[in-house]
Amino acid sequence: MGNLARTPPTDKVVLRPMILSSLFLLVVETADLPPSSAQEYPPDLERGKALYTRYCRSCHGDHGEGDGPASETLPVPPPNFRHLRSILQSDEDLLKTIEHGNVFSPMHGWRGRLADGEMQDVLAYIRLLAHSGP
Repeated sequence: MGNLARTPPTDKVVLRPMILSSLFLLVVETADLPPSSAQEYPPDLERGKALYTRYCRSCHGDHGEGDGPASETLPVPPPNFRHLRSILQSDEDLLKTIEHGNVFSPMHGWRGRLADGEMQDVLAYIRLLAHSGP
C-alpha cells in the first residue's frame, strides 16, 4: 500500500490564493486599529525645542553634541546626536531612552514627567539637531 499521508500543496496556483487571502485578512484585521499618537498629531518642533532647552540642553548641549555645561561632571558622557551612531538609531529606540532612561548612566526616564506627545516633540527636535548644520 502507498503512503496515505497528504503532502501540502506546492503548486503556485494553489499557494497564491492562500497567500493573498492571508494578506487580505491581515489588512482587514489591522485596519480597525486606532492610529498611534505619533500618527494622530504631527510633532510640534517649537514645543520640542522649548522642552529640549529646559530639560536636555544642560547635558546634551545647544546643538545636541553632548557638550552641555553639566556634561563635564557626569560619569558617563551624554551622546552626541550628530554622531552616526545616534543618527542610525531608530526613533523607537530613542523614544525608549527618553521614556525609560539608560541603565548605568545619568540619563533618567521622562515617563510621568513628560506626556507622550511631548516626548515625540523632543525626539523630533533631536532629529532636527542631528541633521542641521554647525
